Amino acid sequence: MPVFTRFSESPQPGASGAGTERDEREEAVSAEVQTPAPRSRLTHLRTWRTRHPRAARALHLTTNALAAALVLGALLLPNTLAAVEPDRFARIPAEAVIGAVVTLVLPRRPRLVAAVLYGLGLTALTTVNLLDMGFNEYLGRGFNAALDWDLLPDAQAYVEDTLGGGVATAAAVGAVVLVLLVAAVMVAATIRLAGVLSRHRVRAAKGALLAGTVWVTCAALGLTLFGGPIASERGAGALRVHAQRTVDSLRDEAAFAQEAKADTFGNTPPDQLLPDLRGKDVIFTFIESYGRSALEDPVMAPGVGRTLDTGTEALAKAGFDARSGWLTSATFGGSSWLGHSTAMSGLWIDNQRRYRTVTAGDHLTLTKAFQKTGAWDTVGVMPGVQKGWPEEKWYGLDKLYDAFDLGYRGPKFSWSTMPDQYALEAFQRQVHGKQRDKPLMSFVILTSSHQPWAPLPKLVGWDELGDGSVFGAIEKAGKKASDVITDTTKSRQEYGRSIQYSVTSLTQWLERYGTDDTVLVFLGDHQPMARVSGNRAGRDVPVSIVAKDPKVLDKVADWNWTEGLRPDRDAPVWKMSAFRDRFLKAYGSTPHASGG
Repeated sequence: MPVFTRFSESPQPGASGAGTERDEREEAVSAEVQTPAPRSRLTHLRTWRTRHPRAARALHLTTNALAAALVLGALLLPNTLAAVEPDRFARIPAEAVIGAVVTLVLPRRPRLVAAVLYGLGLTALTTVNLLDMGFNEYLGRGFNAALDWDLLPDAQAYVEDTLGGGVATAAAVGAVVLVLLVAAVMVAATIRLAGVLSRHRVRAAKGALLAGTVWVTCAALGLTLFGGPIASERGAGALRVHAQRTVDSLRDEAAFAQEAKADTFGNTPPDQLLPDLRGKDVIFTFIESYGRSALEDPVMAPGVGRTLDTGTEALAKAGFDARSGWLTSATFGGSSWLGHSTAMSGLWIDNQRRYRTVTAGDHLTLTKAFQKTGAWDTVGVMPGVQKGWPEEKWYGLDKLYDAFDLGYRGPKFSWSTMPDQYALEAFQRQVHGKQRDKPLMSFVILTSSHQPWAPLPKLVGWDELGDGSVFGAIEKAGKKASDVITDTTKSRQEYGRSIQYSVTSLTQWLERYGTDDTVLVFLGDHQPMARVSGNRAGRDVPVSIVAKDPKVLDKVADWNWTEGLRPDRDAPVWKMSAFRDRFLKAYGSTPHASGG
């Protein structure tokens, strides 16, 4: 036994290490047999279909259905939030039928290229529809690719002022990511559907033929379902509308440039401008978002109506009388500067390019007419202006007081840099109340009624205003913009309160500081956004002229405006662009045309 043990443990002469190597090889072979080689994750996933055929087929069909739903949804998507209803998607889109036919006749590589382009086209269609939804919701009109890109930075600045820089940045990044995500998903969906159609050509061809026949039949017979045509060409129609809108805008720019050169009062001598207002302190004041809805909507009208009636009575006790009517604004829901420039220039300025064109020229504004006479000092009070504003020259303002010139040390109220009451008091202290050699023409823009209408300032004693620090506690106790802007009912309620605050601030200022020579013209720049004023709201805004001197109002007696600050529902309605010429003629100006 000991001999066997020694023999077993001792290597044979001349074979040192040979047994060890053999054993290692045998162990390795054994290990390979017992343990499979590790497979890649991709291989494992590929074999999942074999191991779970029913689940794989269900996933395959579900993915195909989702791809088809995405494509059909993009082709049928409306461009307004109110129209996004399930019945709007019960249509047969012609673009889907045509896409299927094209896919079936193309070879592999061209088919892939066509699928990618189709997906990118759906991305563009979805993007413009979403932009339309936003513009319709806030501005009461669709997106214009030729004009509206310039408004996007303003929109970001508004979000920053309202909800903070972090939210604004997140919104901007989120918008870019959303577009890229839509593009990726749409292209993936169209490529997948193209592959499905190519693998089932016979059935796909029969289906396309059947769908095409049904579409043509429904179109020829005018068949409808849920109030809309079954045969749809919504996608192509939407892109066609946007293309035509862009072309029309470019043509309009050239035509408007010529229109702006013609001016009924362009060559009127200074001594023939506004002779019937000489010696008067004239104030043109715009109240932000002061629209007809504030006086007629059942939620806002009761409070605003009481405010206007109270203001009329208080001003009458102070010796003032008023006349009021309606103007149809060139803008809706925003872009206030378009309303300002339309009223003052006598031109219909309903987009940014028109605004740039007219402000780059020398078309006579109503405010500049006062400057041209040499009989008035002219100033602008604009608490909403926080950067260089070269338009002051076009408006004919000798001096501009912006957000940094009024001495305010209190908090901002969302977008508004300061409460209207403070801005008016600063105007009185720094401008209107000072002795001067000439009467004053003032152009004042009030901002407290700017959306999102939270938090809102409250009236304090006029002697308590100081540097505005008194508003600190009011701002902190106010509602949060994020709580109001997302709630339609709250937005309407707070909007109405903001108009009451702005109108009361202005009428109390006039009671307190108005003189026998004060003439106040105040009006709205536009209606509030569609979510507040309503999807079918018009563009009318109230306008009032207030004065102590009865001769001032006698000059506009033939306008048939309503007595007081609240215009009747059937009071005359003019386009806002008609106001300049009517005002100039009413107060004795003689037309001498230029240009044209």
